[in-house]
Amino acid sequence: PMFAGMNGSAIENFTCVIYNIFLMNCTWQAGREAPADTQYFLYWQKSREDNQMECELYIKDENCRNMGCIFQNVSIGTEEAYFLVNGSSKDSLIQFYDEYIDLYKIEILTAPLNVTAHCTSDSAGCIITWHPPLTSHVENVKCFQYEISIQNK
Repeated sequence: PMFAGMNGSAIENFTCVIYNIFLMNCTWQAGREAPADTQYFLYWQKSREDNQMECELYIKDENCRNMGCIFQNVSIGTEEAYFLVNGSSKDSLIQFYDEYIDLYKIEILTAPLNVTAHCTSDSAGCIITWHPPLTSHVENVKCFQYEISIQNK
């Protein structure tokens, strides 16, 4: 059965973010009804053609329960990635949690690079320049929009 396991035992509040171009951090909370000995395991698949991989670096809580994962060398593709978190307990069957995520939607972009400001004392004002942030998936830098906040006039 698709949802075999004790109701309320699947993880909750699953979130992932990609940062520093190629690192991904996923976290979750234990199911409210999960037995205390429940251990969770995260698997992900970047695309339908890729193999499913288990987390290699789990984040553990104070009870040594897996509550997150750090992935390295993540690249963002065009397909949705598939995430699956299942669990095990000696007391009960644990429901699994799964989700498809567009990786580009969860990337936290780095700040623009080489920001410089050249100001003159006359009414010409300031010229501010920068380079686009580093990213693993945006090829057209014209896709970025910027907003400048001037704090001191």
